[in-house]
Amino acid sequence: MTHDPATPPSGCPFHGGTHSLTRRESLPPERSGPPVQRGADGVYSIGSFELSRQILRSDDVAQAGFMAESARQAGGLLGRPPVLYAEGEHHHEMRRSTARYFTPKHVAEYQPFIAALSDELIGELWQKGELNLDDLSLRLAVQVAAQVIGLTDSALPGMEGRITAFVESGGDGNPAAAGMSAGKGILMQGHTLNFFLLDVKPAIAKRRRQPKDDLISYLIERGYSDLEILTECLTYGTAGMVTTREFISAAAWHLLHNPELRAEYLHSTENDRVAILHEILRLEPVVTQLFRRVLNDIEVGGETIPAGSVVALNVQQANVDETTVGEDAESLCPHRPLPRGVQPPVLSFGDGHHRCPGAFLAIREADVFLRRLLIWNDLELRQAPEVGYNEVVKGYELRGLKVRFGAVG
Repeated sequence: MTHDPATPPSGCPFHGGTHSLTRRESLPPERSGPPVQRGADGVYSIGSFELSRQILRSDDVAQAGFMAESARQAGGLLGRPPVLYAEGEHHHEMRRSTARYFTPKHVAEYQPFIAALSDELIGELWQKGELNLDDLSLRLAVQVAAQVIGLTDSALPGMEGRITAFVESGGDGNPAAAGMSAGKGILMQGHTLNFFLLDVKPAIAKRRRQPKDDLISYLIERGYSDLEILTECLTYGTAGMVTTREFISAAAWHLLHNPELRAEYLHSTENDRVAILHEILRLEPVVTQLFRRVLNDIEVGGETIPAGSVVALNVQQANVDETTVGEDAESLCPHRPLPRGVQPPVLSFGDGHHRCPGAFLAIREADVFLRRLLIWNDLELRQAPEVGYNEVVKGYELRGLKVRFGAVG
């Protein structure tokens, strides 16, 4: 990786001066007041890295948010809880059993597929001259995740639309908020039924006849019912496909917005490209808040949080905690020095036993696609995206990120 002579070897801050593009306001380097704050709604808020990681690694909390409370209320109707919401030995066993689908060795097997799909999407952009990059990133994220899950035999095209419809029809991701309205519940059931009949059911039928090395085949082998397989597909689909889409869009926006960063990325080794992507993700965590429900009284930051309470972890704040990430916390700094045990994206993939299992896959597919896309010198940013917010995922949405080839028009 090449550096400006005036820039320290860590690349911090990057000489292009890149900061977060999805946040409208700068986050304060230190929280005012106590490290643990109880809001009027009874939710305990935490913004420091160390305390957030303590919560995420604790055995005294359970997954909350991201529709976990709705799934918990459904109880036995869903059968075995999906891995995203499971706790205890069942969760640990499932993570151990399915970890092989996300190892670097297994992900490498998907590289030719990711490369061919990327070339196909970029070819479509070339033909049309101008497209929304967030639409391309959605198709990439959905089709790559579909290979891992086994959702490759849909009765009709358009699975990406059915996945996004499910997410957009969900309720508030805050477990302390009131449940979704009856109207939203009915709408969500309709989108779920479409996804089951058109995408999940055909895949189950195909794999009962011809098992493959994918998640659905594994679940069938373990005796999962169609409903249990559906819930796993929904959680892997929404948690993996939708978030990867947003990250690829955010990374592309940074690289197109900053020509120096783009040149640095394109002319770097794979390790240095990954370092840039990790640092973009640290600044732009797709999931900006994580929720946990306290199972037993827990001591955090000198305060006792009682059982039954909900804790909201501010990932954006934790990721710019200067006591952990150092100076220039809100600047892009590839290879920034971090304490032992702290990952480059900090808490962007979570931590503890619910840490995102698809972290390596998300970074790999982003790198394959972006390198192929940005190597075209005449590709340019036509229009910056509108930044929205998804209440289910608790993260940003980038829409209308328009790119074009400069020679067109």
